[in-house]
Amino acid sequence: MTDDLTSHLERLHRPMTDAIKEMVRIPSYLVEGGDGYPFGRAVHEALQKAVDIAAGLGFRAWYDGAGYYAWAEIGEGDALIGVVGHVDVVPPGNPESWITPPFQPDERDGRLYGRGTQDDKGPMMAALFAVKALMDAGVTFPKRVRFIFGGDEENHWRGIDRYLAREEVPSMGFTPDAEFPLIFAEKHILQVELMGPNEAAAPEMDLGTAFNAVPGEALYTGPHQDALAAKLDELGFEYERVDAGIRVLGQAAHASLPEKGVNAIARLAIALDAIGCQARTIRFLAQTAGMDYHAKAIFGRVEDEVSGKLTFNVGKLIITPEEERLGIDMRIPVTADVAQVTAKLQEAASKFGLSYHERASMPALYVPLDHPLVNTLLAVYREVTGDEDAQPIAIGGGTYARAMPNCVAYGPNFPGRPETAHQANEYVILEDLYRAMAVYAEAIYRLTR
Repeated sequence: MTDDLTSHLERLHRPMTDAIKEMVRIPSYLVEGGDGYPFGRAVHEALQKAVDIAAGLGFRAWYDGAGYYAWAEIGEGDALIGVVGHVDVVPPGNPESWITPPFQPDERDGRLYGRGTQDDKGPMMAALFAVKALMDAGVTFPKRVRFIFGGDEENHWRGIDRYLAREEVPSMGFTPDAEFPLIFAEKHILQVELMGPNEAAAPEMDLGTAFNAVPGEALYTGPHQDALAAKLDELGFEYERVDAGIRVLGQAAHASLPEKGVNAIARLAIALDAIGCQARTIRFLAQTAGMDYHAKAIFGRVEDEVSGKLTFNVGKLIITPEEERLGIDMRIPVTADVAQVTAKLQEAASKFGLSYHERASMPALYVPLDHPLVNTLLAVYREVTGDEDAQPIAIGGGTYARAMPNCVAYGPNFPGRPETAHQANEYVILEDLYRAMAVYAEAIYRLTR
C-alpha cells in the first residue's frame, strides 16, 4: 500500500461524515408496502442515496429502483470481495426520548447523533470512503470489491435474500455491523409470536417497536390505573403518569444484549398480573420469563463455551378486542438443539392457551478461528490499532455475515466503547469511525491481494 494513505483518509473524514448525515436524514424504517415499495418509500430513498454517493466517488453503482437492494463496486477480475451492510433502521421509538430529533443528524462533543449512525449507515459509509482513499492513493484492485446495501436487515432480510437469488455472491468478505476485532460466531436467531384469543376482555395495547429491541417504555391506557400505580410502587418499577395513562419505564437496548436494558413490557406485565389481569399474554410473561433474560423457568440452562447463554426478549405486545400477540426474540447458542428449545417454548405457551407461530429463523454462524479470513482481518486490526490483546468474539446479534459463505462481522465498535444501536440518542464517536476507516482500508487492500 502507498505510504500516503493516511493523508488521503484524513481528507475524506469530513466528506464521509457529511455522507452519513445525508443517509441519516432519511427515516428508513420498515413500512410494509409503503407507497408501492416493499419496505416503504424511505428505504427506497436510502438505497438510492447510497448508490448516488457511491457513484459520486467513482464506483460502478446499480439499483433497479425496486426497493430491495443496491450495490456498488470497483476493481477488475473474476474474484469478488463483499462488504455487506444495510440502509434500513429500527424505528426511533418515543421522539421525546431523543435530545435532538432522530432523523436530524446532530454533531456535538465529538459524536454524531441520529438513528443509523452506528447501525449501519455510519459504518457502511466509513468502509465505502476507506476504499475511496485507496482509489485516491492510486491503488489498483486485481479483485472486485462490491458494497451490497440491503433494505430489510432489521426485520426479515428480504432485501439480501433477493440479492442472493439474483446476483453474484462474493467469495469472502465482511459486514461492518458489530464489533472489533471481529465476530467469529453468531447465535441462532429465532423470532416467534405467541397468539391467542382475547377472551378475558383484556384492554387494548400496542407496545414495543421491534422484536429485536428491548422496549424502553410501555404505555398503559386501560382500567385500574390507580391499582397499577400502587403495584408498580410496591415492585419498585419506574413509571410516570401522563394524560393518556401510565407509562412504565425501562431501558432500551438491542435484543442481542437484553441484559443491558430493562424491559418495560415485562415490568408492566408483572404488575398487571399481580392486580388480576387475565390476559393470556400478560399471565404467560409474568409467570414464566418475567424479567429473566435467559427464561430459565421455560428452558432451564441453555449455553455453550463458544457463544454463551440463550437470551429471551419480549419486544412487542399487541392486544386487540379479538386477539393477543406476544412478539419474542431469542438468541440460541451455536451448538444448542434449536428444536428442543422451540418444543419447550410451545409447551410453556400451551399452558396459557397460546399457540406458537414462527416469524423468522436464522441459523447460527461459526467461522473457525484458523480460517484465512479470520487470520487476515485479525492481523490487520492488530497492526493498525496496536491492540494485540483483542480476541475474536461471539455475539447474540445477527448480521449479514451469516447470509453468505466466508463472511464475518468486522467493527465498527472498538472494545469498551458504548453500544448505542437501537437506543434513543444513538450516536457514533467520530474519531472511532475515522480509526475504523483506516482498518477497513488496510483490510480491503489485503483481501484484494
